[in-house]
Amino acid sequence: MSEHSEGTPQVRSGAVPEGIESAIRIRDFRFYLAFRFLLTFALQMQGVVVGWQVYEITKSPLSLGLVGLAEAVSYIGTSLFGGHVADVVVRRRILLVCAAIYTACSVSLLAVTLFVPVSWAQLPVVFYFVIFLTGIARGFIAPAIYGVFAQVVPRRLYLNAGAWSANIWYGAAVAGPAIGGLIYGYFGVIVAYVVLICFLFGSIFSMWLLPSYPLEHTVQAENIFQSIAQGITFVFSNQILLGALALDLVAVLFGGAVAMLPVFASDVLHTGPQGLGWLRAATFLGSISMGLYMARSGPMRRAGVALFVSVAGFGASMIVFALSKSFILSFAMLFISGVFDSVSVIIRSTTLQLTMPDHMRGRVAAVNNIFIGTSNELGAFESGLAAKLLGLVPSVVIGGCISIAAVAVAAFAAPKLRTLDLQALSKSESLAE
Repeated sequence: MSEHSEGTPQVRSGAVPEGIESAIRIRDFRFYLAFRFLLTFALQMQGVVVGWQVYEITKSPLSLGLVGLAEAVSYIGTSLFGGHVADVVVRRRILLVCAAIYTACSVSLLAVTLFVPVSWAQLPVVFYFVIFLTGIARGFIAPAIYGVFAQVVPRRLYLNAGAWSANIWYGAAVAGPAIGGLIYGYFGVIVAYVVLICFLFGSIFSMWLLPSYPLEHTVQAENIFQSIAQGITFVFSNQILLGALALDLVAVLFGGAVAMLPVFASDVLHTGPQGLGWLRAATFLGSISMGLYMARSGPMRRAGVALFVSVAGFGASMIVFALSKSFILSFAMLFISGVFDSVSVIIRSTTLQLTMPDHMRGRVAAVNNIFIGTSNELGAFESGLAAKLLGLVPSVVIGGCISIAAVAVAAFAAPKLRTLDLQALSKSESLAE
């Protein structure tokens, strides 16, 4: 059932001269990074544009949460199937198709903004539907991205490549919201949509330049649900992976405040879409700063301890942010939260790449993405609902406290995670190989 190469790929291990410990020297990895940057830039920019549009229409924090819920529902429903597909279909093809779907959805949002003759009260429903469709594409694209990463980078460079990949993602996530807010504020929503659509076309072109890699292992002909169950079983039988994923899920689900940034910007800090863009960018500026540092360092020996400290620090910074009335202090706390988040993300993603077997990368990545990916959207819904029920500031403070408490629980429940040593793990073979 597996598909093979559409062309002749570059030899992965031979792309890096011996002794050079920098994944950025691999040509195909640079195409991969370009795709990830352009796609992430456009989608992060779209998040600012849609969020500001919807909040201007409704003036309701809950409406922002519903935007996240619309994407999360479709993403959860398709992600496990997307993982199976990523293990039986050439992954480059999946990424091209999904990027095209993202582009079509963004064009649809632009068309709705320009032409759909509906009342302000009805318009958000149209946005929720289009965002629902993007969640379907995301359910297939996320597992395929993990698989392509492992195909273009040799195992010994996973940590270095993971740090570069995180840096590129954070860089796009810095530029996307900031530029999106500035363009929206100075030139209007139409120009903002046109710019992000151009970036989506750029992502398609970047992936087109990447050769098709054949699947390294043929998946046995089996029932799709049995195939999916194998990925789920692998994650839930691995204490380190499960502990790291659960910890990140709780922190992002309850501790984040990104979805409420339009409310903080408008009602607490009294700034416009330009200020919102910089607040959205603050977290990612902190993340990329730490990511650049980690790209230069070797694998962590005490990665488990660093993970616990980073999640606790993330929760504490969000508490201070919620209590702040100063734009500068709020920006600083979001920056610091990004520093801690970068440590957590790089440790978790590197651990995942080092432990999952090649023939199950799509399925295992899909389980990971359900934990991590949907935590952002479900966290957005939780933030909106909690802000409505408890008040904006108390909801974020309580969420930060829950994140800190989750660290104590994880430290007790997952002793293997406490002693995680990425240096030793990077020298070993995949757990299932």
